[in-house]
Amino acid sequence: MATIELSNINKIFGSGLSRVQVLNDVNFKANKGELVLVLGPSGSGKSTFLTIAGGLQTPTSGDVKLNNEEIDSLSKKAMEKLRLNQIGFVLQAYNLIPYLTVKEQFSLVDKVKRQGNLNQADLDELLDLLEIKDTLNKYPSELSGGQNQRVAIARALYTDPEIILADEPTASLDTDRVNDVGELLQTLAKKRNKAVVVVTHDLRLENYADRIYKIMDGKMTEQLPVSPK
Repeated sequence: MATIELSNINKIFGSGLSRVQVLNDVNFKANKGELVLVLGPSGSGKSTFLTIAGGLQTPTSGDVKLNNEEIDSLSKKAMEKLRLNQIGFVLQAYNLIPYLTVKEQFSLVDKVKRQGNLNQADLDELLDLLEIKDTLNKYPSELSGGQNQRVAIARALYTDPEIILADEPTASLDTDRVNDVGELLQTLAKKRNKAVVVVTHDLRLENYADRIYKIMDGKMTEQLPVSPK
C-alpha cells in the first residue's frame, strides 16, 4: 500500500480562452522509506502537483489517497487534522512568521500541535546539522535566504511528520548545504521510515533519491530505477 497515491490527476484553471491545463492525467506513488524526486523546470506543474498531494488544493478530476484513504472524502476539519499531524510542508516561500524569532517559530508549533513533536535533544541535533543553532534569537529578516530555507526545513521536520512534502528545498543553498539536506532527507526516509517527496529542478539531489519522476508541461513519467543507496 502506497503512503501517497495520485491517480489520473488533472488540474485545470480558468475556462474558455483562459483555460489552462496545469496537470494532465498524472499518476504517482510514494512509500514510507523512500525519497522520491519530481524533477521539472519552472512552470511544469511541480508546485501544483505538490499542493494537491498534500491536500492544500483539490484536483479538477482524479483521486488522491494518503495511507489508502481518499482525502476528498474527508471533512475540512479532518483534512486540517491530517495535515497537522501527518504532513510536513517545506515550501519555497519559507512561510516563517516575520515577527517571531527562530526559537519562537518552534514554540508556536508547540501551541498548535501539543504532542508528537521532536524532543529537545532531537531538535538540537537537527539545528546543529543544518547549522542554524546560532540563529535562534534572530528574526527572519535578519537571516540570509539560505538560513531562512534551513529554518523552514527544520520547522517542517519538528512535528515529526509521517509524510514530508518539499518544494525546491535547496533553491537557496550552496552545494555543501545541498548535500547536507539531501543526506538529511534520505536519513529521514530510511531510518525514520517516512515518505519524502521533493519537487525540484536541482539535479544535485538525484544521488539521494530512491525513485525519480519527471514532469514537463503537466505530464509526469517515472524514470528508470535509481541505483540502490
